[in-house]
Amino acid sequence: MKKGIHPEYGLATVTCACGNQFVTRTTVGNLKLDICNECHPFFTGTQKIIDTEGRVERFVKKYGQTKTKK
Repeated sequence: MKKGIHPEYGLATVTCACGNQFVTRTTVGNLKLDICNECHPFFTGTQKIIDTEGRVERFVKKYGQTKTKK
């Protein structure tokens, strides 16, 4: 590897808007996030379907069940 062409790879603190902090390694320095895995609805299980046009109800009415069978 050539010397002097690679950026410095150091420790950085990642801070989320919810207050969650963790340490990782990066080339850009400290990071501030709007959302992380501790507060994101997909990971917390609090995701809600916002349906203003009734698409979900029409789908359920037309095709039946919404869950797949295993």
